[in-house]
Amino acid sequence: MGGFPALFHKELLRFWKVVVQTVVAPVVTALLYLLIFSHVLEDHVQPFPGVAYSGFLVPGLVMMSMLQNAFANSSSSLIQSKMQGNIVFVLLPPLSYLEFFLAYLGAAVVRGLVVGAGVWVVALWFAPWQVPHPGWLLAFALLACTNLGAVGIVAGIWAEKYDQLAAFQNFLILPLTFLSGVFYSIHSLPSFWQAVSRFNPVFYLIDGFRYAFIGQADADPWFGLLVAGGSFVAISAFSLMLLRSGYKLRH
Repeated sequence: MGGFPALFHKELLRFWKVVVQTVVAPVVTALLYLLIFSHVLEDHVQPFPGVAYSGFLVPGLVMMSMLQNAFANSSSSLIQSKMQGNIVFVLLPPLSYLEFFLAYLGAAVVRGLVVGAGVWVVALWFAPWQVPHPGWLLAFALLACTNLGAVGIVAGIWAEKYDQLAAFQNFLILPLTFLSGVFYSIHSLPSFWQAVSRFNPVFYLIDGFRYAFIGQADADPWFGLLVAGGSFVAISAFSLMLLRSGYKLRH
């Protein structure tokens, strides 16, 4: 095997060996969110005309699960390798920084998509199978996993211990996902907070992904695609710059 496929295969095995923790647990967590919020708000909230709250909530939960698990896969792998000292076995071979980046990113995308598919299958008991725009679904699912997978690589490189990585997730990733319209439409917010929400790139990922399911959105999906694509290019360029310099990896 070449460098990239070998490292990619290793990263896939890393999360698949503990599939109960890395895949089953996030699916169960999303199911609990769905049970609680759909039970409490189903008869009281209609985010869009003709759209039941459960049908609105399911795409948000699927996307949130993909985002969080794509980030967790790449970031946790790097910090574990650094803490245990076995990162040297990845750095010593003649592996380019681009291959390094793509292997970690690819594994993060796979885990994110697998968890998202699992949440969607479980959620079919609560919402009908309806995807009028499958192209948008695929585009935003891939962009979500690649964006957060790249952010996870940056976080894994920067963090030197587990509590730093936990702070990164608790004070950046969780607020960005929970305050991006997973459980509500931003049109229900005051105008000031609607404007603030539009500066959150995760909002466009969730909103565009939801559009694939219900055909309605708070923002133009084409603009959301532009924002998501631009953020991925920027984060990837920054991550590649860190890898090329060896920041906190070789020094």
